[in-house]
Amino acid sequence: MLTVPAPTLRSRATSLLRTLQNQSATCPCHACTHPTPTLTASLSAARKLAVAASVEKEYAFEMAASNIRYGNGVTMEVGMDFKNLGVKKVAVFTDNNILNLTPMKNAIAALESEGIQYEIYSKVRVEPKDPAVKDAIAWAKKVAPEAYLAVGGGSVMDTCKIASLYEAYPDAEFLEFVNAPIGKGRPVDKQLKPLIAVPTTAGTGSETTGTAIFDLVSHKAKTGIAHRALKPLLGIVDPLNTRSMPSQVKSSSGLDVLCHSLESWTAIPYSERVPRPTNPILRPAYQGANPISDIFSFEALKLTVKYLPRSVHNPDDAEAQEKMLLAATLAGVGFGNAGVHLCHGLSYPISGMNRGYKHAGYEVDHPIIPHGVSVAVTAPQVFRFTGPTNPDRHLAAAEVFGVDISNAKAESAGEILGDAVAEFLVKLGDQPRGISHLGFTMEDIPALVEGTLPQARVLMLAPNFQKEDDQKREDLARILELSLTY
Repeated sequence: MLTVPAPTLRSRATSLLRTLQNQSATCPCHACTHPTPTLTASLSAARKLAVAASVEKEYAFEMAASNIRYGNGVTMEVGMDFKNLGVKKVAVFTDNNILNLTPMKNAIAALESEGIQYEIYSKVRVEPKDPAVKDAIAWAKKVAPEAYLAVGGGSVMDTCKIASLYEAYPDAEFLEFVNAPIGKGRPVDKQLKPLIAVPTTAGTGSETTGTAIFDLVSHKAKTGIAHRALKPLLGIVDPLNTRSMPSQVKSSSGLDVLCHSLESWTAIPYSERVPRPTNPILRPAYQGANPISDIFSFEALKLTVKYLPRSVHNPDDAEAQEKMLLAATLAGVGFGNAGVHLCHGLSYPISGMNRGYKHAGYEVDHPIIPHGVSVAVTAPQVFRFTGPTNPDRHLAAAEVFGVDISNAKAESAGEILGDAVAEFLVKLGDQPRGISHLGFTMEDIPALVEGTLPQARVLMLAPNFQKEDDQKREDLARILELSLTY
């Protein structure tokens, strides 16, 4: 079937509409105009052409990721990196847990060895809320560094990205760059100051992406900012920096990797996403599954299934720690360009509406549902729901978990993968087996649904979900109901 390019469709629609201005029939008895049958048909054709042009599907994808340096001890090179950039003053972001640990000590030693001046912001909150992010922004504006260094987990890296962004746009309102429809979704149209990220957890992959996530208190849900301009200049991926992670942090961080890889692998194809951007700057960071992201996402899935249980159950398994850090980075490249979907979309209100659950192993003074826990808790049911859209991909993923798919039926793909994910979570141990274990009940489901619907950035990539809002509500409610326990 011949596909007419969008510009041609638009020009034909415009031409028809202009022509129609002179095609009205005059009524001789009343001296007024009425459309002729020909005019009515032409109007209908013009409308169809205009609609076709407006929903033209995507035809391209882009790959963007930070430069990555991987190896034991590479944190000690970060001072030389800033010196090579001609930077003399750096803003260092971390949290109070990392502040006095080896990764931070090594990073500061590296700066001092090259004579780099620095100031430290250590008030980053784990799973940050917008007041904490705004405090970091105000600090960055005051310090006005030449570059940024983030040493910590995803919360530290994301907070640093946002602070760097708003320091570059000092007059911007806070929601200016926040993802639509919650914020205005303004594109970033200038180059930001250099940011080097040093991850200390094997989870978010934030060292590779232009995504930054936080809790928006007024909405009781997570949201964020996603733009390629936010990605770090360099990610320092040093396996030595994850040695001090508590077992529960390894587990929840690793579950984020698991869902990053599975969701990006099963996202709608980039060529099915609408609308096609009218300008490359408007092409979203999360674009849909594509041949390059697939390679990173699937390899990350294989590494996670093999090494996460070893990493969690044996803190002395150095190989497993290294492989999980590598998996996090690979998944970051994969999902940072393909995107995630329902597990993450549902996780944002689950975290934001937490009434008091505090996950074991996190040294914080407030209730917390770690991000990896909030995404994994609905994963079994999510993949049962998405299975019919692409059975081959769901079965391929199930095979990674050790499932024999030789006689599997396509119509059972979702159930097979969902069961495999549930079994993996149970065997991993110490995980809430459903959202009821986080304190949610049937009465909470409508609020969780309404908190999920605004997450358009990820829901647009969800398979089996391109529907009217009422149907979306029904689907989300059903997924959540079946996720109360597994």
